[in-house]
Amino acid sequence: MSVLFEVKNLSVRFGDNRIIDKLSFKVKEEDNFIILGPNGAGKSVLLKTLLGFIPYQGEIVWHKKPKLGYLPQGLTQMRVKDFPLTVQDFFALKYKSVSIDEVVHFLELVGLDKSILQQRAGHLSGGQFQRMLIAWILISHPNVVFFDEPTTGIDIGGGETIHSLLHTIQLKEKITIILVTHDLSVVYKYSSNVLCLSKKKHICSGPPKEILTPKMLENVFGEEIKFHHHH
Repeated sequence: MSVLFEVKNLSVRFGDNRIIDKLSFKVKEEDNFIILGPNGAGKSVLLKTLLGFIPYQGEIVWHKKPKLGYLPQGLTQMRVKDFPLTVQDFFALKYKSVSIDEVVHFLELVGLDKSILQQRAGHLSGGQFQRMLIAWILISHPNVVFFDEPTTGIDIGGGETIHSLLHTIQLKEKITIILVTHDLSVVYKYSSNVLCLSKKKHICSGPPKEILTPKMLENVFGEEIKFHHHH
């Protein structure tokens, strides 16, 4: 696959605090590209910089015009629990011209039944709400989707299902996924390429099975972590 975009000598600072320092990497079309690292390593800042939300120095060069989708961190059903919004209302807020048939198609794509349309969005389970959000993003037909910790607040089984779902959709819809996580099991199972960030700025990028050695993981996460190699 050809290169979709490349980042050259990217630096981001907030005042005197340099969050990202001279970072360079490439993302290919249809990559499942994971940004890995501990809390505070600048993962979300990098994502927002790539989306154009944060000023930076260096270059972000898109080789093909992207149509972007973005699911920010921390958007859960608890945020809308006090609003009398049904799932159908939730879609209508953003997409005035989308037909119900198309909404149903994307809900079914993420494993939700159309009967959910009349349920209160704030009363869904954590896993159902995340699936609904994924459908909500996909309905605009993006070719690049950014996910920032999409399984926050979901139990482990539900989180595994969400990652499996994203992988299936990525292959089916031929989209590029850029996903922030600190969950190593996800990286081995679904990632085609990984970028590691750490507070000490030990940075590596490439296919996970090649670069994620015990030593590199220790550098990234700062202390000895249990290492299980997934074949």
